[in-house]
Amino acid sequence: MAEYDAVVVGAGHNGLAAAVHLATKGWSVAVVEAASAPGGAVKTRELTEPGFRHDVAAMNLSMFAGSPFFAAHREALIAAGLALVPAKRCFASVFADGSYLGVSSDLDETLAGIGALSGKDARAWKVMLDEFGSDAPYIFGLLGSPMPSLAALKVVWKAYRAIGINGLYKLARLLLATPRDFLDAHFENDKVKAMMAAWGLHLDFAPDTAGGALFPYLESMANQAFGMVIGKGGADTIISAMVSVLEAKGGKLLLDSPVASLNIDGGRATGVTLASGETIVARKAVIANIHPKQLFGRLVPKAAERAGFERKAEEFRAGPGAMMIHLALDGLPDWAAGEALKEFAYVHIAPDMQMMSRVYAEAMAGLLPAEPALVVGQPTAIDPSRAPDGKHVLWVQVRVLPAQIRGDAIGLLDGREWDGVKAAYAERAIDIIERHAPGLRTKILGMSVFSPLDLERENPNLVGGDSLSGSHHLDQNFLLRPIPGYSRYKTPVPSLYMCGAATWPGAGTGAGSGFLLAKLLAGR
Repeated sequence: MAEYDAVVVGAGHNGLAAAVHLATKGWSVAVVEAASAPGGAVKTRELTEPGFRHDVAAMNLSMFAGSPFFAAHREALIAAGLALVPAKRCFASVFADGSYLGVSSDLDETLAGIGALSGKDARAWKVMLDEFGSDAPYIFGLLGSPMPSLAALKVVWKAYRAIGINGLYKLARLLLATPRDFLDAHFENDKVKAMMAAWGLHLDFAPDTAGGALFPYLESMANQAFGMVIGKGGADTIISAMVSVLEAKGGKLLLDSPVASLNIDGGRATGVTLASGETIVARKAVIANIHPKQLFGRLVPKAAERAGFERKAEEFRAGPGAMMIHLALDGLPDWAAGEALKEFAYVHIAPDMQMMSRVYAEAMAGLLPAEPALVVGQPTAIDPSRAPDGKHVLWVQVRVLPAQIRGDAIGLLDGREWDGVKAAYAERAIDIIERHAPGLRTKILGMSVFSPLDLERENPNLVGGDSLSGSHHLDQNFLLRPIPGYSRYKTPVPSLYMCGAATWPGAGTGAGSGFLLAKLLAGR
């Protein structure tokens, strides 16, 4: 029976971030992981052909690169091999008329594209970017503080001192607005609006969902100001580096070690028992980097005094599902809208807000969308090391999809189970790309498809294929995430804490919850 100060259940990037920070502060830490490799939703594997490295789920590491965790442990992580590759041309959207609009870290290039559509919008973009420079410290400060906390109040106070009550009102409206209302208030051209609104579907924000304006705003402005980054050789560069730093600090990672039960003694969490029968004792804390439904529905024994919390954990609502399509290619797509599209990290196929609203409504009704929104990642355009010379990988995220299929919006697919329809639905997605990049199919050397059900099988935290580990709508965000009264990572069980995308500040690769929790536990 081994003993540690802390036992972390789940070696996703938030769990590893917590473990690394605690180990750096002198805690003894063990991380137990059911899978044969660490990383959770941040993994890179040869899914199609030998030599083609595909990011299984997460690809964009910009949030990690700009995170307080990376700032705090930068030197150690880089020394452990972490390497990032910048993308000058960040994201673009293609439209039904065969045109495109994109954002480059070169402001003049972005403004030229927007200005060709609307001089007024080009000026508005520049004004928004200038205001982002003054507002961003307060927005990121809020996102980087426990919720609620004195630190969050200090951020609000500093914002009030700097930008006044009217500035606070403006930020509050941004946090509460729908994407459509926010974009209509700032821009006139539909293509500019659609280009930004597409980021809302990376979470679960349709154009008319309250609280959905923030992510399109942050992604658009942050990409303009700082560019985008991906991992050298794969997104798992951050995982391998964190594991190396953890082990160098004396921490231990146990793979292929599913937890059978979480042990409670005297009313507090005292460790875990593995499926192998081994018990690992936690002297100070058990940190669960797993979905609340997995934690309180499977690992923590039910108790009458926790019945209300357990019910709310079961009711924690998933976001819509996603499908991942990984292609090994003989060459990058030949985008009809322009050769320059081959240089963008992301190409969104979500041409207008009407389409985005329709696909979201169809998915929420349990229907396979007639025309899903697609996020087409081109990592080898930025990092050729992920494929053999002259070859490429394509990372395609199909958004948004139902976890449980009730029908097909256009009546062509009869199946109600993902195992039966995923191949045909993947072809529907490829048909959409083919319309914008004729000849794509002739370049395909290999393909691997993960349906929403496959994603949950790959990572049980992705309930129903929800890559967000829970909807980010306002009733499940900020101090309400994941459960009102438990946004500071505690649970009703003393010494048991939660982190991960299901907790504040939510989904993404920023390691926010793991780092915030570790700082609370370590006192700094």
